[in-house]
Amino acid sequence: MPPPREPTAVWSLVTGVLALGPVAVVLGIVALRRIASRGTRGRGLAVAGLVLGAVGTLALAGTVVGLVLTAQATRPLPADVTSARDARAVQLVTGSCVEELPDDGPVDTVRVVPCAEPHAAQVVTQFDFDRDAVWPGQAAAHARVARACVLDDAEREAGVRAVTWAPTERGWAGGDRRGLCLAVVDGTVSGSFLDGSATLS
Repeated sequence: MPPPREPTAVWSLVTGVLALGPVAVVLGIVALRRIASRGTRGRGLAVAGLVLGAVGTLALAGTVVGLVLTAQATRPLPADVTSARDARAVQLVTGSCVEELPDDGPVDTVRVVPCAEPHAAQVVTQFDFDRDAVWPGQAAAHARVARACVLDDAEREAGVRAVTWAPTERGWAGGDRRGLCLAVVDGTVSGSFLDGSATLS
């Protein structure tokens, strides 16, 4: 009469197929130990469950790492950073100072600097679309952000101009609902437009 099959080996395979990686790994190890000590059958099932569990565990770990990195890459910056850093446009908030204005077109990464350092632009207003809003089209998105983008007379007389950044269709699909209004100068500015300390050079 053949020895009985080890139940934990079967459950290791089942949980591995169900993508319960860590559970399958633990059950696979337990099954192999019991098979060795009790002389039961099911080594192949335990090994298969162990392999599936390891693959599932690696996939789970990769997903978690990806989610953490995505969260870090989209987390809003402080209004004024303490040191220069590269940041994604979706991280900018009112007060962010940008070292150089990128070329026209979709903006992904910019260099953000402390506002006390020379920079070419500063986010002076932001417009947040409703989270459940329907994509309005690129032109309409820019127009809506532009309506919230107003400079005062002194800024315009000093040669400051406004540039609007609106979510792209791709960014909108990924959850981006923030439009930005930047005060831009032809040279550089030190200080902030928001507290009146801006000095053009």
